[in-house]
Amino acid sequence: MTSPAPHRILVVDDDPALRDLLHAYLSDNGFAVDAAGDGTAMRRQMEHHVPDAIVLDLMLPGEDGLTLARELRSTSDVPILMLSARGEEIDRIVGLEVGADDYLPKPFSPRELLARLRALLRRSRTASAARPENPTRRFGPFVLDLAGYRLLRDGDEVKLTSAEFDLLRVMTERPNRVLSRDELMDSLKGYERDPFDRSIDIRVTRLRRKIEDDPAAPAYIRTVRGEGYLFNPKGASS
Repeated sequence: MTSPAPHRILVVDDDPALRDLLHAYLSDNGFAVDAAGDGTAMRRQMEHHVPDAIVLDLMLPGEDGLTLARELRSTSDVPILMLSARGEEIDRIVGLEVGADDYLPKPFSPRELLARLRALLRRSRTASAARPENPTRRFGPFVLDLAGYRLLRDGDEVKLTSAEFDLLRVMTERPNRVLSRDELMDSLKGYERDPFDRSIDIRVTRLRRKIEDDPAAPAYIRTVRGEGYLFNPKGASS
């Protein structure tokens, strides 16, 4: 019986020692690993091999990690684990806002990076393999195509990251019900978090920009102060 191909990870970091360390460590743990020192080398690697996940440093020569994450998100939903030497909250928030799926400050334990990568890949694999009995969910002018893993508005595709899609899927499963941040996090299988994690709020903000006519006065994803969020499929009509 043929063994499944290993997951391919692309490490983008300008530190050769760190690239070599991660290449060796991830390879020893069963991954196929490519490495790049900047955006140009990243694109060159992706022309040869499409990665299953990308480890992307924030501080890079030339185009920084935020620019590259934004570019990747415009064409792909590949999971992105962003690294930063600074570790400040603002870096993390901005990284998540432009489409990174997780964030790890330097210095870090290779074991923690491995655990986070595996969590991202589990979530991506689970979402891709899911084939629900009812493959679409409708709200307003939108159709959430669960089998095709896409969101349509009046027939035109609305680009979502895998994290945004997963959050919208969970919300449409439980309409007209207040969902706490903890409930939402627990529903996103494979997601690693800490007690002060704000990524749910960041994902909600990004989703609102894409589905709400007025993100400042949302009709579909409503905030219930002190409780969490409520998804209203009827939008402004109710």
